[in-house]
Amino acid sequence: MTTPMGSRLGFESGFLILEMGYSQDCDEALRSEVEKVTGTKFLSGDVHEVVDGVIIWWRDFDGDLVDALVDGLTYLSDTGQIWVLTPKIGRQGHVEPSDIQDAAPTAGLNQTSSFSIAPDWSATRLVARKSAKR
Repeated sequence: MTTPMGSRLGFESGFLILEMGYSQDCDEALRSEVEKVTGTKFLSGDVHEVVDGVIIWWRDFDGDLVDALVDGLTYLSDTGQIWVLTPKIGRQGHVEPSDIQDAAPTAGLNQTSSFSIAPDWSATRLVARKSAKR
């Protein structure tokens, strides 16, 4: 039995997920899986509560990734994670992995993993850097 896509992202029942960059090219099966796993609808736009995770659908023509990551961090819980979902190589809007690797530290994030999440999409997990305790 395969693990549901939503569970592969580390989301659990009751999690609040902020979704950014949604468009008609996004994978609806993945979106449904995440909502099924969490039991909640995606939040979008201006949220005013702490979220457990952020999904950013990102394409090479979407603008400044650092700005999007910083926006995603605004309401993210201390233990939350950001998932950047990008079109796979050969698909319109493909993003080079090095673009994410370059943007993450500037936004205060560390990249922890990447994998194929849907037929046309790859997922990259980013978490906030832990501040050094003195």
